[in-house]
Amino acid sequence: MRVTVFSAPKPFWFLKIFCVTISIFYFAGCNKDAAKTETPANASPQPSATAAQPAAPTRPVPSFSAAQKVGLYAYPAKSQGKDQQLIDESDCYDSAQQQTGVNPEMGAPQGPSSADVQAAQAQAAESAPQAKGGRAKGAARGAVGGAVVGGIAGDAGTGAAVGATVGTVRGGRQQRKANEASKQQAADQAGAQMQQQHQGQQAAYNQEMDKFKRSFSACMTARGYSIQ
Repeated sequence: MRVTVFSAPKPFWFLKIFCVTISIFYFAGCNKDAAKTETPANASPQPSATAAQPAAPTRPVPSFSAAQKVGLYAYPAKSQGKDQQLIDESDCYDSAQQQTGVNPEMGAPQGPSSADVQAAQAQAAESAPQAKGGRAKGAARGAVGGAVVGGIAGDAGTGAAVGATVGTVRGGRQQRKANEASKQQAADQAGAQMQQQHQGQQAAYNQEMDKFKRSFSACMTARGYSIQ
């Protein structure tokens, strides 16, 4: 008698299908998560919360031109803006003041007024040397001369008296002229001295300001400005 034995089919095909299905779902899930976290190539980066912000200017812009304050004019040679030029002028103004020791705020020396000159001249005239004894000297000289003339005429005494009188008048007049000339000379010298003193002060001031301007101009030139 022949017996036929039926064996159950091996489940290898089922396992293969199961593994392939699992793999498909696994890779699909990974790609989806990667798509969520991937940043598009053309997307613009978001600014960081800690990104450095541009610093605000810490120095106020001066409201005046330091160059024009000292009689100079600055022209930007490198397209500097107006605010930058005012800041540069202020910096060079301070630098020139430190280097030269000159304070442009002191102003030019003022010349003497007419009242000051007149007061100085009057004081000098009062202190001028004055001649004395002119009348007595004139009288003595006149008496001698008169006596000579009177002696010739036969009356020396009368001639001496007349000569003394004339000599007194003449001596007094000459003394007054000499004293007036001395006062006028002293007054003129006092006025001229005051003018010379002012001229010396003005020359010294101009020299100091010229030194300051040279230092200021050198600083501005180094920063790219043309100074006139």
